[in-house]
Amino acid sequence: MPLSGSLSSLIAPQLPYLRRFARALTGSQASGDAYSLAALEALVVENEIPTDRSGARKALFKVFLTIWASIPIHHLADGVAVSQALRAADRNLEALTPMPRVAFLLRAQEGFESEEIAEVMNLPVTNVEVLIKQAGQEIAAQLSTDILIIEDEVVIAIDLEALVTDLGHRVTRIARTHKEAVAAIADQAPGLVLADIHLADGSSGLEAVNEILIKCPVPVIFITAYPERLLTGERPEPTFLITKPFRPQTVMAIVSQALFFDRCALTHPTAAGV
Repeated sequence: MPLSGSLSSLIAPQLPYLRRFARALTGSQASGDAYSLAALEALVVENEIPTDRSGARKALFKVFLTIWASIPIHHLADGVAVSQALRAADRNLEALTPMPRVAFLLRAQEGFESEEIAEVMNLPVTNVEVLIKQAGQEIAAQLSTDILIIEDEVVIAIDLEALVTDLGHRVTRIARTHKEAVAAIADQAPGLVLADIHLADGSSGLEAVNEILIKCPVPVIFITAYPERLLTGERPEPTFLITKPFRPQTVMAIVSQALFFDRCALTHPTAAGV
């Protein structure tokens, strides 16, 4: 069924992202594409879509999820080779219960904010945040790890420790200086680092992270009030960046994202594009 010109201009740029989301959610590109096609047909029939790009994107995902929840097309065979990386990601995703899996993918993979996810999933924002937290706890059950926190502000460090512990991870050390951070990995290599860039004695958390990555390559989440200082193009690139003051739900979601997608990448390097 052809799309009108105006509808096509709004929806076409979103289709690659919808297909990515659909494949991750269903575990199969064939079944994901079947749902995506059904969503497009429904949009054409309804002919009710916001005229702005953001609204169109939310409408597309919302229709997709309505159809996904009502039509059993899940896990059709693709008939094509699927990489080990994608299969590994699928196994991790399949271990998540359905609604938390949807919320996690919308937040971690597609970049929707909690308020947008609430609109797409037709849920209150508080319910969405519960689902994202549940996804984080389920991911931690699979990928529970030791976390090094590099943070000189005591209250913030305690808050971060409580958040990651609540998800099911373990904090091995809270370091307040460059020297403490580098010394911490001599005792035990972490599976994840949460790092500020401005430390107590004037030393640099960024330099500490650089040293740590030489000795043990791990995912790093920078948590800073000065995000512009990381936008230099120099390594380590801030793949995961949280700006202070932060929302607890944001920290939980990005910790789960960093561990989930990084673990796929470490096990199967081609998984970075999942």
